[in-house]
Amino acid sequence: MQCIAYPPLWLRISKTGKSRQTAAGFMLAMFLAITGCSSESYLSVRKLPRNPLENRLQLLSWKGPRATQRTEDLLRRHDLAELRRDNPSKALMRLQNEITTSPSPEKLYAAAELAYIHGKKAEALLQTDKALDFYGSSVAHAYSFLFDSSIGRLRNAYDPQFRGACDLYNGALEATLRIVNNQGRLKPGTTTQIKSGDVEFNVDISLHGPWHPDDFEKLEFATDYEIEGLANRHHTYGLGVPLIAVRHQDSRRGITESFYPAGLSFPVTAFLRVIQPPQQDPQSGRVAGHCRLELHDSVAAQHITVGNSRIPLETDLTTPLGYFLDHPALQETKGAATLGLLNPFKTESLKGLYMLEPYRPEKIPVLMVHGLWSSPLTWMEMFNDLRSFPEIRDRYQFWFYLYPTGQPFWVSATQLRSDLRVAREKLDPDKQTATLDQLVLVGHSMGGLVSRLQTIESKDDFWRALSDKPFQDLVAEPSVKQKLANTLFFQPNTSIRRVVTIGTPHRGSHYSNTYTQWLGQKLITLPPLLRSVTNRITRENPGFFKDTEFLTTTNSIDSLSPESPILQVLLAAQKAPWVTHHNIMGHTSSKSWLNPFSSEGDGVVSLASARIENVASEDIVDARHTTVHQHPRSVLAVRRILLQHLQQVALETTEKTVNLPATYHAKDSSTPHLMSKVPSSIGPSRTVPH
Repeated sequence: MQCIAYPPLWLRISKTGKSRQTAAGFMLAMFLAITGCSSESYLSVRKLPRNPLENRLQLLSWKGPRATQRTEDLLRRHDLAELRRDNPSKALMRLQNEITTSPSPEKLYAAAELAYIHGKKAEALLQTDKALDFYGSSVAHAYSFLFDSSIGRLRNAYDPQFRGACDLYNGALEATLRIVNNQGRLKPGTTTQIKSGDVEFNVDISLHGPWHPDDFEKLEFATDYEIEGLANRHHTYGLGVPLIAVRHQDSRRGITESFYPAGLSFPVTAFLRVIQPPQQDPQSGRVAGHCRLELHDSVAAQHITVGNSRIPLETDLTTPLGYFLDHPALQETKGAATLGLLNPFKTESLKGLYMLEPYRPEKIPVLMVHGLWSSPLTWMEMFNDLRSFPEIRDRYQFWFYLYPTGQPFWVSATQLRSDLRVAREKLDPDKQTATLDQLVLVGHSMGGLVSRLQTIESKDDFWRALSDKPFQDLVAEPSVKQKLANTLFFQPNTSIRRVVTIGTPHRGSHYSNTYTQWLGQKLITLPPLLRSVTNRITRENPGFFKDTEFLTTTNSIDSLSPESPILQVLLAAQKAPWVTHHNIMGHTSSKSWLNPFSSEGDGVVSLASARIENVASEDIVDARHTTVHQHPRSVLAVRRILLQHLQQVALETTEKTVNLPATYHAKDSSTPHLMSKVPSSIGPSRTVPH
């Protein structure tokens, strides 16, 4: 969810030039409404956990839970109906004896159902140990219904009881885990004991996925929450209990630790597997069984194997994401959108690459770059939807870039260039991971410009837009001169293979005009040192520059002006031949305060500015600028592009390849000597088709 930022009242407090300031505030609000602001809440706590057995067993009835008619019929056929009314536990025990002598799916189902009902009643009376016994029995009987080979020929997957047995297994297992979790015994890498009547089960709790047991700070149940701030809840049906695993952050662990935000949570599905059925010890007479509670990473595993059967897992990918987005530790990041606009240098500690999933070297990274007055939160709708496609989540991992949006976009591009290099050095110092040379960038609005600047050869084009004199002749302190060189002279990143721009003002936006630029200069705070440095360069180099706009442009609003010479150079710059470009544009015909003058665009970026030549695909989506990257059509377009990328990668692995030099240089590059100190790209070597 997003909201449009209206101009605050304090923008209009001046009596002098009041109408001018009001107009400027209105124009700035329209211009800065590129992403809006995120929802205050992504989840709400349910009064009662979601339970698929609620209606079937009348769990909310004032009379208490009741068995289904088929279970009541079975009890009558076996002369257990009256006994159940007088002594429910004894009736259940006799039914279990019937199962031992003559098992059938109907008996197992009835036993699982009755045990679950007795467990609910015991739990309501705060008889926790008794409830745990009954729930354990329900899980065991439902498991036998689903997997016992002795009744395999009698099982009917088309019988409604089959899905009912799945719900009983899931419901009873969740009820069991809730009790065990409340007792502090639900910890990966440990063994706990669960009693069910006279049978004791030793349960090993094992983690199946990329995480380590120490990564788990706590476990929550997905059924306790309702999604509010995300449009779609992605849930699959099968066996197991969807959980929210809250990650324990420890800066001392691993090279990837710095990429994981505080409070990160991830989806897990708990599945209880019977390893050894209960057996009686001939000496002690003790009856014991062995089970394994498997905690599966729901992103990595959608199916498991039980016996000879391939079983789908019940998963919930969205609720753990919403839980993370509501974590108190994320409040600082939520505020980074506004702070990064109004005071860019106060967000230095927050900027950088973020991962919301464990790093997997076998998966291709998709890096999402947000736009003006925004943060990675703006990508959560697309991330949530893209991750719901198995063919996408199996092959891709999603990264996010956070940067202060108050600074000119070419400064942010320089920082991203450096951050990608550092990330490669951390993740793959020996340059052996092929997927890191198949990177995909997806940029919204100004983030599209930041992304495109990673894929072009600067030569001396950007410098020539400023001056006709040699760069080496510039008079400036070495550190200042080096920073300027880093921004103006660069090579395309050899690891980026595909770029998707969404609602990007390739030719600027007319909402960057005299009013908004004036107001932006009033609102956006930059360090006095930065201003003094740019002033000193122009003062100490009289007549050196034919256009000083690059130096005097101090904020992002100015940098997006259609008159910006940098945008013209960017449009004409030499693109890396190995990069495929795609473009998605917004177009809305509806009139509103956001686009009162023209319908030829998304309300902020015109179609003429959003369109770019030499792209592999172009999509026009009926959406406003604030939501074009969240629109279902945009999500489907990015999915299509990612699938095409997989086809290209597969094709290239079968073709003869050649290595590029460690650092790419165009033949006619006139890079100055200082370029030897400019950080190299994320991938100093790569392969392309011969």
